[in-house]
Amino acid sequence: MRRPEFTLQRKLLFWLLGPLFFLLLLDTLVTYSTSVAFSNKAYDRSLQEIAREVFLHVRHDGRHPSFEMTPGTERILLVDQDDRVFYRISLPDGVLIGGETAIPLPSIGAPRGDQPVFYDAVLHGEPVRVIAARMSFTDDKQSTAMLVQVAETLNKRHRLATDIRASVFIPQLLLIVLATVAVWYGIRQGLLPLQRLKAALSDRSHLDLSPVDVQDVPGEVRPVVEEVNDLLHRLNATLNFQNRFIADAAHQLKTPVAGMKAQIELALRENDAARLQRAVAQLYISSDRLSRLVGQLLSLARNETGAVHTVELTTVDLNALALEVTMEWVPEALKRNVDLGFEGADTRVAIAGDPHRLRELINNLIDNAVRYSHDGGRVTVRVSGGEQRLLSISDDGPRIPVEERKRIFERFHRLLGSHTDGSGLGLAIVSEIAALHKATITLEEDVDGVGNTFTVFFPVPVECAIAH
Repeated sequence: MRRPEFTLQRKLLFWLLGPLFFLLLLDTLVTYSTSVAFSNKAYDRSLQEIAREVFLHVRHDGRHPSFEMTPGTERILLVDQDDRVFYRISLPDGVLIGGETAIPLPSIGAPRGDQPVFYDAVLHGEPVRVIAARMSFTDDKQSTAMLVQVAETLNKRHRLATDIRASVFIPQLLLIVLATVAVWYGIRQGLLPLQRLKAALSDRSHLDLSPVDVQDVPGEVRPVVEEVNDLLHRLNATLNFQNRFIADAAHQLKTPVAGMKAQIELALRENDAARLQRAVAQLYISSDRLSRLVGQLLSLARNETGAVHTVELTTVDLNALALEVTMEWVPEALKRNVDLGFEGADTRVAIAGDPHRLRELINNLIDNAVRYSHDGGRVTVRVSGGEQRLLSISDDGPRIPVEERKRIFERFHRLLGSHTDGSGLGLAIVSEIAALHKATITLEEDVDGVGNTFTVFFPVPVECAIAH
Protein backbone atom coordinates (compact mmCIF):
# COMPACT_ATOMS: atom_id res chain seq x y z
CA MET A 1 0.00 0.00 0.00
CA ARG A 2 1.40 3.37 -1.01
CA ARG A 3 2.11 5.79 1.81
CA PRO A 4 0.43 9.22 1.60
CA GLU A 5 2.63 11.80 -0.08
CA PHE A 6 4.34 14.18 2.32
CA THR A 7 3.84 17.83 1.46
CA LEU A 8 4.86 20.98 3.26
CA GLN A 9 1.29 22.25 3.01
CA ARG A 10 -0.08 19.19 4.82
CA LYS A 11 2.62 19.47 7.45
CA LEU A 12 1.84 23.14 8.11
CA LEU A 13 -1.92 22.52 8.21
CA PHE A 14 -1.41 19.68 10.66
CA TRP A 15 0.78 21.69 13.04
CA LEU A 16 -1.30 24.87 12.79
CA LEU A 17 -4.83 23.43 12.84
CA GLY A 18 -4.10 20.37 14.98
CA PRO A 19 -3.56 22.43 18.16
CA LEU A 20 -6.70 24.49 17.37
CA PHE A 21 -8.90 21.40 17.17
CA PHE A 22 -7.25 19.97 20.27
CA LEU A 23 -8.03 23.20 22.12
CA LEU A 24 -11.60 23.04 20.80
CA LEU A 25 -11.96 19.51 22.19
CA LEU A 26 -10.43 20.51 25.51
CA ASP A 27 -12.65 23.60 25.69
CA THR A 28 -15.71 21.45 24.93
CA LEU A 29 -14.93 19.20 27.88
CA VAL A 30 -14.32 22.17 30.16
CA THR A 31 -17.50 23.89 28.93
CA TYR A 32 -19.52 20.73 29.54
CA SER A 33 -18.28 20.47 33.12
CA THR A 34 -18.71 24.21 33.71
CA SER A 35 -22.23 24.28 32.25
CA VAL A 36 -23.37 21.45 34.53
CA ALA A 37 -21.83 23.15 37.57
CA PHE A 38 -23.37 26.52 36.64
CA SER A 39 -26.79 24.96 36.01
CA ASN A 40 -26.71 23.15 39.35
CA LYS A 41 -25.62 26.31 41.12
CA ALA A 42 -28.49 28.29 39.60
CA TYR A 43 -31.22 25.77 40.41
CA ASP A 44 -29.80 24.59 43.76
CA ARG A 45 -30.74 27.96 45.22
CA SER A 46 -34.34 27.46 44.09
CA LEU A 47 -34.28 23.95 45.53
CA GLN A 48 -33.07 25.29 48.87
CA GLU A 49 -35.91 27.83 48.91
CA ILE A 50 -38.44 25.06 48.25
CA ALA A 51 -36.98 23.08 51.16
CA ARG A 52 -37.47 26.08 53.47
CA GLU A 53 -41.04 26.58 52.27
CA VAL A 54 -41.83 22.89 52.80
CA PHE A 55 -40.43 23.03 56.32
CA LEU A 56 -42.73 25.97 57.17
CA HIS A 57 -45.66 23.56 56.95
CA VAL A 58 -44.46 21.47 59.90
CA ARG A 59 -46.73 21.72 62.97
CA HIS A 60 -46.31 20.63 66.61
CA ASP A 61 -49.27 19.75 68.85
CA GLY A 62 -47.24 19.52 72.02
CA ARG A 63 -46.56 15.83 71.73
CA HIS A 64 -45.57 14.94 68.14
CA PRO A 65 -44.67 17.10 65.17
CA SER A 66 -46.83 16.78 62.06
CA PHE A 67 -46.85 18.02 58.48
CA GLU A 68 -49.79 19.89 57.00
CA MET A 69 -49.93 21.20 53.38
CA THR A 70 -53.09 21.92 51.49
CA PRO A 71 -53.46 20.67 47.90
CA GLY A 72 -53.47 24.25 46.61
CA THR A 73 -50.25 25.06 48.39
CA GLU A 74 -48.69 21.83 47.16
CA ARG A 75 -49.60 22.69 43.57
CA ILE A 76 -48.10 26.15 43.88
CA LEU A 77 -44.97 24.97 45.65
CA LEU A 78 -44.21 21.60 44.10
CA VAL A 79 -45.81 21.48 40.68
CA ASP A 80 -43.48 22.56 37.83
CA GLN A 81 -44.14 22.52 34.09
CA ASP A 82 -40.71 21.00 33.37
CA ASP A 83 -39.78 18.92 36.39
CA ARG A 84 -41.31 16.93 39.19
CA VAL A 85 -40.48 17.81 42.79
CA PHE A 86 -40.49 15.38 45.70
CA TYR A 87 -39.97 16.05 49.40
CA ARG A 88 -39.36 14.13 52.58
CA ILE A 89 -39.40 15.30 56.22
CA SER A 90 -38.16 13.00 58.95
CA LEU A 91 -37.05 13.10 62.57
CA PRO A 92 -33.45 12.43 63.57
CA ASP A 93 -34.32 8.83 64.37
CA GLY A 94 -35.64 8.37 60.80
CA VAL A 95 -39.37 8.54 61.60
CA LEU A 96 -41.16 9.95 58.54
CA ILE A 97 -43.37 12.96 59.11
CA GLY A 98 -44.38 13.54 55.52
CA GLY A 99 -43.46 13.24 51.89
CA GLU A 100 -41.75 10.62 49.68
CA THR A 101 -40.19 7.73 51.53
CA ALA A 102 -37.88 6.63 48.68
CA ILE A 103 -35.64 9.71 48.58
CA PRO A 104 -32.18 8.36 49.49
CA LEU A 105 -29.80 9.96 51.95
CA PRO A 106 -26.48 11.38 50.69
CA SER A 107 -23.55 8.95 50.51
CA ILE A 108 -21.74 10.85 53.28
CA GLY A 109 -24.74 10.49 55.58
CA ALA A 110 -27.27 13.02 56.87
CA PRO A 111 -25.98 16.57 57.31
CA ARG A 112 -24.97 17.36 60.88
CA GLY A 113 -24.58 21.13 60.83
CA ASP A 114 -26.58 24.01 59.44
CA GLN A 115 -25.05 23.73 55.95
CA PRO A 116 -27.26 21.86 53.44
CA VAL A 117 -25.89 19.03 51.30
CA PHE A 118 -26.62 18.85 47.56
CA TYR A 119 -26.14 15.57 45.74
CA ASP A 120 -27.28 13.55 42.74
CA ALA A 121 -29.42 10.46 43.16
CA VAL A 122 -31.89 8.22 41.35
CA LEU A 123 -35.58 8.24 42.33
CA HIS A 124 -38.07 5.90 40.69
CA GLY A 125 -35.49 5.12 38.01
CA GLU A 126 -34.98 8.76 37.10
CA PRO A 127 -31.96 10.95 37.94
CA VAL A 128 -32.73 13.75 40.40
CA ARG A 129 -30.95 16.55 42.22
CA VAL A 130 -31.47 16.41 45.99
CA ILE A 131 -30.97 18.83 48.85
CA ALA A 132 -30.68 17.51 52.40
CA ALA A 133 -30.83 20.14 55.17
CA ARG A 134 -31.16 19.92 58.94
CA MET A 135 -33.76 22.40 60.21
CA SER A 136 -35.06 23.00 63.73
CA PHE A 137 -38.70 23.49 64.76
CA THR A 138 -38.90 25.71 67.86
CA ASP A 139 -41.99 26.44 69.98
CA ASP A 140 -42.47 27.80 73.49
CA LYS A 141 -41.63 24.51 75.11
CA GLN A 142 -38.93 22.81 73.06
CA SER A 143 -36.84 22.71 69.85
CA THR A 144 -36.99 19.72 67.51
CA ALA A 145 -34.42 19.07 64.75
CA MET A 146 -35.70 17.60 61.52
CA LEU A 147 -34.15 16.42 58.23
CA VAL A 148 -35.72 18.03 55.17
CA GLN A 149 -35.02 16.53 51.71
CA VAL A 150 -36.28 17.89 48.43
CA ALA A 151 -35.59 16.11 45.11
CA GLU A 152 -36.12 17.52 41.63
CA THR A 153 -35.77 15.98 38.20
CA LEU A 154 -33.13 17.45 35.89
CA ASN A 155 -35.01 18.69 32.81
CA LYS A 156 -34.48 22.41 33.46
CA ARG A 157 -30.89 21.86 34.43
CA HIS A 158 -30.14 19.87 31.28
CA ARG A 159 -31.78 22.49 29.10
CA LEU A 160 -29.83 25.33 30.76
CA ALA A 161 -26.56 23.41 30.50
CA THR A 162 -27.28 22.67 26.82
CA ASP A 163 -28.00 26.33 26.15
CA ILE A 164 -24.76 27.33 27.87
CA ARG A 165 -22.74 24.78 25.86
CA ALA A 166 -24.38 25.84 22.62
CA SER A 167 -23.76 29.52 23.30
CA VAL A 168 -20.08 28.77 23.90
CA PHE A 169 -19.37 25.90 21.49
CA ILE A 170 -21.09 27.15 18.34
CA PRO A 171 -19.22 30.51 18.17
CA GLN A 172 -15.97 28.72 18.90
CA LEU A 173 -16.69 26.13 16.22
CA LEU A 174 -17.45 28.88 13.71
CA LEU A 175 -14.26 30.65 14.76
CA ILE A 176 -12.26 27.44 14.23
CA VAL A 177 -13.84 26.93 10.80
CA LEU A 178 -13.00 30.51 9.81
CA ALA A 179 -9.47 30.07 11.19
CA THR A 180 -9.11 26.84 9.18
CA VAL A 181 -10.14 28.59 5.98
CA ALA A 182 -7.88 31.56 6.72
CA VAL A 183 -4.89 29.33 7.58
CA TRP A 184 -5.43 27.14 4.52
CA TYR A 185 -5.68 30.17 2.25
CA GLY A 186 -2.69 31.83 3.89
CA ILE A 187 -0.54 28.70 3.56
CA ARG A 188 -1.63 28.24 -0.04
CA GLN A 189 -0.71 31.84 -0.88
CA GLY A 190 2.53 31.61 1.08
CA LEU A 191 3.57 28.48 -0.80
CA LEU A 192 2.81 29.91 -4.25
CA PRO A 193 6.49 30.88 -4.77
CA LEU A 194 7.42 27.24 -4.18
CA GLN A 195 4.80 26.14 -6.69
CA ARG A 196 6.25 28.59 -9.22
CA LEU A 197 9.73 27.30 -8.40
CA LYS A 198 8.53 23.74 -8.94
CA ALA A 199 6.96 24.70 -12.28
CA ALA A 200 10.12 26.52 -13.36
CA LEU A 201 12.27 23.48 -12.58
CA SER A 202 9.88 20.96 -14.16
CA ASP A 203 9.74 23.00 -17.39
CA ARG A 204 13.52 23.09 -17.71
CA SER A 205 15.47 21.12 -20.24
CA HIS A 206 17.95 18.58 -18.89
CA LEU A 207 20.63 20.59 -20.67
CA ASP A 208 19.75 23.84 -18.89
CA LEU A 209 22.14 24.16 -15.94
CA SER A 210 21.74 27.91 -15.45
CA PRO A 211 21.13 29.07 -11.85
CA VAL A 212 17.59 29.18 -10.49
CA ASP A 213 16.21 32.67 -9.93
CA VAL A 214 15.97 33.33 -6.16
CA GLN A 215 14.14 36.65 -6.49
CA ASP A 216 10.73 35.39 -5.32
CA VAL A 217 11.94 32.45 -3.25
CA PRO A 218 11.06 32.68 0.50
CA GLY A 219 13.96 33.37 2.81
CA GLU A 220 13.60 29.99 4.55
CA VAL A 221 14.00 28.13 1.25
CA ARG A 222 16.57 30.45 -0.30
CA PRO A 223 19.61 28.67 1.25
CA VAL A 224 18.38 25.39 -0.29
CA VAL A 225 17.95 27.00 -3.71
CA GLU A 226 21.38 28.64 -3.41
CA GLU A 227 22.90 25.24 -2.63
CA VAL A 228 21.09 23.82 -5.67
CA ASN A 229 22.53 26.66 -7.76
CA ASP A 230 25.98 25.88 -6.42
CA LEU A 231 25.45 22.23 -7.31
CA LEU A 232 24.32 23.21 -10.81
CA HIS A 233 27.41 25.39 -11.16
CA ARG A 234 29.70 22.53 -10.15
CA LEU A 235 27.83 20.12 -12.40
CA ASN A 236 28.05 22.55 -15.29
CA ALA A 237 31.79 22.95 -14.69
CA THR A 238 32.22 19.17 -14.58
CA LEU A 239 30.27 18.71 -17.81
CA ASN A 240 32.31 21.48 -19.43
CA PHE A 241 35.51 19.72 -18.40
CA GLN A 242 34.20 16.45 -19.80
CA ASN A 243 33.07 18.07 -23.05
CA ARG A 244 36.38 19.88 -23.40
CA PHE A 245 38.29 16.68 -22.72
CA ILE A 246 36.22 14.80 -25.32
CA ALA A 247 36.73 17.59 -27.85
CA ASP A 248 40.48 17.76 -27.12
CA ALA A 249 40.86 13.99 -27.27
CA ALA A 250 38.91 13.73 -30.52
CA HIS A 251 40.96 16.55 -32.06
CA GLN A 252 44.34 15.25 -30.93
CA LEU A 253 43.71 11.58 -31.58
CA LYS A 254 42.27 12.05 -35.04
CA THR A 255 45.61 12.81 -36.74
CA PRO A 256 47.81 10.10 -35.15
CA VAL A 257 45.12 7.45 -35.59
CA ALA A 258 44.73 8.40 -39.24
CA GLY A 259 48.53 8.27 -39.62
CA MET A 260 48.74 4.84 -38.02
CA LYS A 261 45.93 3.62 -40.27
CA ALA A 262 47.84 4.84 -43.32
CA GLN A 263 51.06 3.19 -42.12
CA ILE A 264 49.23 -0.09 -41.53
CA GLU A 265 47.74 0.02 -45.03
CA LEU A 266 51.22 0.73 -46.44
CA ALA A 267 52.73 -2.15 -44.49
CA LEU A 268 50.04 -4.50 -45.72
CA ARG A 269 50.96 -3.67 -49.33
CA GLU A 270 54.71 -4.20 -48.82
CA ASN A 271 56.28 -7.42 -50.05
CA ASP A 272 59.89 -6.46 -49.35
CA ALA A 273 60.90 -7.62 -45.87
CA ALA A 274 63.25 -4.67 -45.22
CA ARG A 275 60.72 -2.05 -46.21
CA LEU A 276 58.05 -3.91 -44.21
CA GLN A 277 60.32 -3.83 -41.18
CA ARG A 278 60.84 -0.06 -41.57
CA ALA A 279 57.05 0.43 -41.85
CA VAL A 280 56.48 -1.62 -38.69
CA ALA A 281 59.21 0.37 -36.88
CA GLN A 282 57.54 3.61 -37.92
CA LEU A 283 54.22 2.17 -36.77
CA TYR A 284 55.78 1.41 -33.38
CA ILE A 285 57.03 5.00 -33.07
CA SER A 286 53.56 6.31 -33.93
CA SER A 287 51.88 4.01 -31.41
CA ASP A 288 54.36 5.14 -28.76
CA ARG A 289 53.49 8.79 -29.49
CA LEU A 290 49.81 7.93 -29.40
CA SER A 291 50.23 6.14 -26.07
CA ARG A 292 52.04 9.15 -24.63
CA LEU A 293 49.34 11.50 -25.94
CA VAL A 294 46.58 9.40 -24.38
CA GLY A 295 48.46 9.32 -21.07
CA GLN A 296 48.85 13.11 -21.11
CA LEU A 297 45.20 13.64 -21.97
CA LEU A 298 44.16 11.44 -19.05
CA SER A 299 46.63 13.19 -16.79
CA LEU A 300 45.27 16.59 -17.80
CA ALA A 301 41.68 15.47 -17.16
CA ARG A 302 42.70 14.01 -13.80
CA ASN A 303 44.46 17.16 -12.64
CA GLU A 304 42.15 19.93 -13.88
CA THR A 305 41.37 22.19 -10.94
CA GLY A 306 37.62 22.22 -11.48
CA ALA A 307 37.44 18.44 -11.84
CA VAL A 308 39.24 17.74 -8.53
CA HIS A 309 37.25 18.54 -5.40
CA THR A 310 39.82 17.52 -2.81
CA VAL A 311 43.50 16.65 -2.88
CA GLU A 312 44.94 14.62 -0.01
CA LEU A 313 48.07 16.52 0.95
CA THR A 314 50.82 14.95 3.03
CA THR A 315 54.22 16.19 4.10
CA VAL A 316 56.62 15.58 1.21
CA ASP A 317 60.39 16.13 1.06
CA LEU A 318 60.68 18.08 -2.20
CA ASN A 319 64.47 17.73 -2.20
CA ALA A 320 64.41 13.92 -2.06
CA LEU A 321 61.53 13.60 -4.53
CA ALA A 322 63.15 15.88 -7.11
CA LEU A 323 66.46 14.00 -6.79
CA GLU A 324 64.74 10.65 -7.28
CA VAL A 325 62.86 11.81 -10.39
CA THR A 326 66.00 13.46 -11.83
CA MET A 327 67.95 10.20 -11.45
CA GLU A 328 65.23 8.38 -13.42
CA TRP A 329 65.74 10.79 -16.34
CA VAL A 330 69.54 10.33 -16.55
CA PRO A 331 69.37 7.51 -19.16
CA GLU A 332 67.06 9.52 -21.41
CA ALA A 333 69.28 12.61 -21.03
CA LEU A 334 72.38 10.59 -21.96
CA LYS A 335 70.56 9.22 -24.99
CA ARG A 336 69.87 12.79 -26.15
CA ASN A 337 73.41 13.96 -25.22
CA VAL A 338 72.10 16.36 -22.55
CA ASP A 339 73.98 17.10 -19.34
CA LEU A 340 71.34 16.60 -16.61
CA GLY A 341 72.40 17.96 -13.19
CA PHE A 342 70.86 18.37 -9.76
CA GLU A 343 71.52 21.06 -7.14
CA GLY A 344 69.66 20.22 -3.96
CA ALA A 345 69.23 21.91 -0.62
CA ASP A 346 71.44 21.04 2.33
CA THR A 347 68.48 20.06 4.47
CA ARG A 348 65.05 18.49 4.05
CA VAL A 349 62.60 20.75 2.17
CA ALA A 350 59.11 19.91 3.49
CA ILE A 351 56.02 20.91 1.56
CA ALA A 352 52.37 19.86 1.71
CA GLY A 353 51.61 17.93 -1.46
CA ASP A 354 50.38 14.85 -3.27
CA PRO A 355 53.52 12.79 -4.01
CA HIS A 356 52.12 11.22 -7.21
CA ARG A 357 51.03 14.54 -8.70
CA LEU A 358 54.30 16.24 -7.68
CA ARG A 359 56.23 13.45 -9.37
CA GLU A 360 54.15 14.04 -12.51
CA LEU A 361 54.87 17.79 -12.33
CA ILE A 362 58.65 17.25 -12.08
CA ASN A 363 58.56 14.61 -14.84
CA ASN A 364 56.82 16.97 -17.25
CA LEU A 365 59.20 19.85 -16.50
CA ILE A 366 62.30 17.67 -16.98
CA ASP A 367 60.78 16.09 -20.08
CA ASN A 368 60.12 19.55 -21.53
CA ALA A 369 63.64 20.74 -20.68
CA VAL A 370 65.42 17.63 -22.07
CA ARG A 371 63.21 17.49 -25.17
CA TYR A 372 63.87 21.10 -26.22
CA SER A 373 67.56 21.36 -25.22
CA HIS A 374 70.03 21.22 -28.12
CA ASP A 375 72.56 18.48 -28.60
CA GLY A 376 75.20 18.81 -25.89
CA GLY A 377 72.99 21.13 -23.88
CA ARG A 378 72.65 21.34 -20.14
CA VAL A 379 69.58 20.90 -17.87
CA THR A 380 69.79 21.70 -14.16
CA VAL A 381 67.21 20.83 -11.50
CA ARG A 382 67.44 22.97 -8.36
CA VAL A 383 65.57 22.75 -5.02
CA SER A 384 65.72 25.48 -2.40
CA GLY A 385 64.22 25.73 1.12
CA GLY A 386 64.29 28.50 3.68
CA GLU A 387 61.81 31.36 3.40
CA GLN A 388 60.49 29.93 0.13
CA ARG A 389 60.11 26.37 -1.07
CA LEU A 390 60.93 26.36 -4.77
CA LEU A 391 61.75 23.99 -7.56
CA SER A 392 63.49 25.37 -10.67
CA ILE A 393 64.55 23.66 -13.89
CA SER A 394 66.89 25.44 -16.31
CA ASP A 395 67.56 24.33 -19.88
CA ASP A 396 69.57 25.45 -22.91
CA GLY A 397 66.63 25.24 -25.28
CA PRO A 398 65.31 27.97 -27.59
CA ARG A 399 64.53 31.19 -25.78
CA ILE A 400 60.77 31.65 -25.31
CA PRO A 401 59.69 35.20 -26.26
CA VAL A 402 58.12 37.31 -23.52
CA GLU A 403 54.81 37.57 -25.39
CA GLU A 404 54.60 33.76 -25.51
CA ARG A 405 55.40 33.08 -21.84
CA LYS A 406 51.82 33.28 -20.63
CA ARG A 407 50.43 31.18 -23.48
CA ILE A 408 53.06 28.49 -23.07
CA PHE A 409 50.98 26.93 -20.25
CA GLU A 410 47.85 26.67 -22.42
CA ARG A 411 46.92 23.21 -23.61
CA PHE A 412 48.10 22.20 -27.10
CA HIS A 413 50.09 25.43 -27.44
CA ARG A 414 53.44 24.99 -29.19
CA LEU A 415 56.00 27.54 -30.28
CA LEU A 416 56.14 28.36 -33.96
CA GLY A 417 59.17 26.82 -35.63
CA SER A 418 59.50 24.05 -33.09
CA HIS A 419 60.11 20.71 -34.80
CA THR A 420 60.37 18.66 -31.61
CA ASP A 421 57.79 15.95 -31.08
CA GLY A 422 55.25 16.87 -28.44
CA SER A 423 51.56 17.25 -27.80
CA GLY A 424 51.61 20.67 -26.16
CA LEU A 425 50.08 19.24 -22.96
CA GLY A 426 53.09 18.86 -20.65
CA LEU A 427 53.22 22.44 -19.37
CA ALA A 428 49.40 22.60 -19.17
CA ILE A 429 49.55 19.58 -16.83
CA VAL A 430 52.27 21.30 -14.79
CA SER A 431 50.10 24.42 -14.46
CA GLU A 432 47.07 22.41 -13.27
CA ILE A 433 49.08 20.44 -10.70
CA ALA A 434 50.69 23.65 -9.41
CA ALA A 435 47.22 25.21 -9.00
CA LEU A 436 46.02 22.16 -7.03
CA HIS A 437 48.92 22.74 -4.61
CA LYS A 438 48.29 26.52 -4.46
CA ALA A 439 51.73 26.96 -5.98
CA THR A 440 52.74 29.59 -8.54
CA ILE A 441 54.91 28.97 -11.58
CA THR A 442 57.05 31.48 -13.48
CA LEU A 443 59.10 31.39 -16.66
CA GLU A 444 62.22 33.52 -17.00
CA GLU A 445 65.39 33.54 -19.05
CA ASP A 446 68.21 31.45 -17.66
CA VAL A 447 70.80 33.33 -15.59
CA ASP A 448 73.49 32.66 -18.20
CA GLY A 449 71.30 34.22 -20.93
CA VAL A 450 70.87 30.90 -22.75
CA GLY A 451 67.65 28.96 -22.50
CA ASN A 452 64.80 29.22 -19.97
CA THR A 453 64.14 28.64 -16.31
CA PHE A 454 60.81 27.33 -14.99
CA THR A 455 60.35 27.99 -11.26
CA VAL A 456 57.56 26.59 -9.07
CA PHE A 457 57.01 28.39 -5.72
CA PHE A 458 55.29 26.20 -3.10
CA PRO A 459 53.60 27.61 0.02
CA VAL A 460 55.32 26.91 3.32
CA PRO A 461 53.38 24.29 5.38
CA VAL A 462 51.63 25.70 8.44
CA GLU A 463 53.57 23.58 10.92
CA CYS A 464 56.87 24.67 9.33
CA ALA A 465 55.83 28.33 9.40
CA ILE A 466 54.96 28.07 13.11
CA ALA A 467 58.20 26.29 13.90
CA HIS A 468 60.17 28.86 11.95
